[in-house]
Formats: sequence, C-alpha cells, structure tokens
Amino acid sequence: MNVLVFNCGSSSLKYRLIEMPSERELAGGEAQRVGPPTAEPARIVHHVGKAESVHVVPMSSHAIAFDEVMKRLRQDARLIPQALAHRVVHGGALFRDAVRIDDAVMKQLESLRALAPLHNPPATALIEACRQRHPEMPEVAVFDTAYHATIPEFAYTYPLPRAMATQLGIRKYGFHGTSHRYVAEEAAKLLGKDLSSLSAVSCHLGSGGASLCAIVNGESVDNTMGFSPLQGLVMSTRSGDLDPAVAMNLLTLNQGDPDGVEAVLNKRSGVLGLYGVSGDIRDVIAAARQSSGNAARAAQTIGVYLWRIRKYLGAYLAVVGKADAVIFTDTIGETVPYVRAAVCAGLDDLGLHVDAARNRTPAALPLDIAAADSPVRVLVIATNEELAIARRAWAALGGAADQSGEVAPSRGRGEAPAELLRRTA
Repeated sequence: MNVLVFNCGSSSLKYRLIEMPSERELAGGEAQRVGPPTAEPARIVHHVGKAESVHVVPMSSHAIAFDEVMKRLRQDARLIPQALAHRVVHGGALFRDAVRIDDAVMKQLESLRALAPLHNPPATALIEACRQRHPEMPEVAVFDTAYHATIPEFAYTYPLPRAMATQLGIRKYGFHGTSHRYVAEEAAKLLGKDLSSLSAVSCHLGSGGASLCAIVNGESVDNTMGFSPLQGLVMSTRSGDLDPAVAMNLLTLNQGDPDGVEAVLNKRSGVLGLYGVSGDIRDVIAAARQSSGNAARAAQTIGVYLWRIRKYLGAYLAVVGKADAVIFTDTIGETVPYVRAAVCAGLDDLGLHVDAARNRTPAALPLDIAAADSPVRVLVIATNEELAIARRAWAALGGAADQSGEVAPSRGRGEAPAELLRRTA
C-alpha cells in the first residue's frame, strides 16, 4: 500500500509517499508559501528518488496545495497513493493512538481546535478537503500527543482546582510523541530488545522545538512539554519553564493583552531572547568560540540552554530507573557533538560514559557513542516522523496485528507516590 503522509504547517505542506510495509520512500517534497501572496511566489519542491523539480504554482489554501501534489504524483502510476496519513499536533484526551477518520472523528477534531489554534485548524481543514476530493481513499490521523497517552495521572495532573482543570482540559499532554516513539523503536532494534522492555530517555533537540521523554517498558511516562509545547526546555524562541508569576507580571505590563504575552514567551524568548542575534544554538556555539563582542553573551546563553537539558536528563534517569539508553535525535541532537558531550559530561555516576572520539567523528547514523564500559548506551538516531506516521497509519488500517486503536495495558509507568511510600516505610 502506498501511504501519502502529510505534515501540515500554517503556510506549508510537507509530504512523503511511502510504500508499506516495505517502508520504502517513493516520492516527497514540500508545498511552500501556501496562503496569501508573499514576496516570492508559491512553489512545490518535488522529488522522486534523487531527481528534484520545482513547480511555481499559486496555492491560496492547503486544499489547492493538495491538488497540486496529487497532479505531480499522478504522472506516474506507481506513485498513486492508496491511503492518506495526516500529522495532527494535538489529540487532547480523546485520541490515544492513530485513528481512521470518519464523520465522528471529524467532529472530535473540531472540538480540539482551541487546544492548538495554530496547528490543528489547518490540519483539520486539509483532512476535510481530502475527504471531499477522494471519499474512496482511507485517511488516518496520527497525533503528536498520542504516544504520551500512557503518562500516569500523577505525572500529567497540574495542582489546580480539580473542577476547573477538568472543565478546561488543563493537564500535561506532551508533544513530539511521533518522534520519541520512532527513535524508541529504532533504539530497541539496535539493542536487540523488544520495545516492551526498553527503558530510555529520548532527547529530541531540534533547531526550533525540543523536549525530553522518559520511557519505561517502551511507553512514555513523562515529557518535558506540557499543556502546550511551551513548557520544558529552553528552545529556539520559546522560554520553556517559568514561574507562573512571570506570565502574570507580563500580562500586567501588556495591559491585559494575552496575545502580547504569548508572543513574548513563544516567539521572542528562549535562545533568541537570551542571545539577541539568533535563535539557533549552533550560531551561538560558533560565536562563543570567537573573540567577538557577543562571545560572553553567547557563553551565558549556552550555559542556560545546557543546564535545563542536563537537569531534566538527570530527573528522567531517576524516573526511568535502570536505563538502557539515552537517545539523541533531531537537528541539534543528531548533528552537534558539542551539545551531546556537554549534556552527558560529569554524569558518570548515572551510568553515562561517552567515547569522546566516537562522538566527534562524523559517521552514518544510527550510532552508539557510549564508551565500551558505559552501563547506559548513548545513541544518536536520525528521527523520521514521516515514516513513523506511515507506520501508525498502516497499523490503524489493519496492516499490523498489534494495533486496534486501543492502548495496551501498561507494563510499568514508574512508581506512583503511594507505592514509593509503602516501599520506603
């Protein structure tokens, strides 16, 4: 079956055509500058194998972008999709795994728009457009939050008035779940283990967003992101963890304008806010190595960025218990040896021994950069969210025997506080 995977952004539409179950990528590309006209024309960058072509076409909506993508694929009978799979950022508490889309699911998706107002609406609009154009083609929604559906109640609950939190759906949901699940599956293969027996900490360190995930018996038990992707690590432009009083103070300074506060915390903070010149930590590392006027500020920014990762890594190693591996993935995790070394430095007592030469020597991924005597393996694995989405869609359509739309009972999610009390009494 050819599964066409869509990753819908606010003004872009990334796509990959993947043959399942062989997992062979047949074609892919990106529709860019979707929506109102911009300084440069809208275009589709399309590739089949190593051959790439650029098509300048007006695309005022994601529905039209979908039509243009299908035109390119229909030029070769071998590239006709038999199913569509959509990345949806937020599944709330409604969706615990990938789901085949029908009218009832569409109503549920509409009810979740407020939880991710920038991401869910364009994805939902694209799904509806695809259904209208190709009602005969099965569609599957794959949620970034679904892998974190196994986070236990004591870990996802915020200490707010219970009735208020329940009514408003305020709790930790976690994000980057598609990536965390994929690298966990790949790590289990590398280590020769069943996923159900893997315990690890996954470090998804992107050039934009970033999060850590604590994994016990193959399941997510905690994620540094929370009700929204704003919580947790210092990211490119997101602040990560803050005292809530800071947000209230900012709200007062902005004369009660929540949009202004949201813009500060999501778009003007993080690495960009600290360094002031760039939000890419790679630029900051380069500046810190030079004797420029920004070197001191760059060094301070790096210190804040790394401190937050190390703090959460230590906490999650405690949550996981006996970890099999720490996994680094996404742009920074995969390509910046300095960050991997600095994050793991001095954590020998926690079982992390990095082989410095192996870490800094370029090599094909996946790669184990741990020293031979390291109790915990340190793995660098290239994430592939499109393939991960295709896997979940294939399973949801009956292509894999282990998926029925339900989450299997947990085989261990960390010890609940009551269990800890009984054990230490």
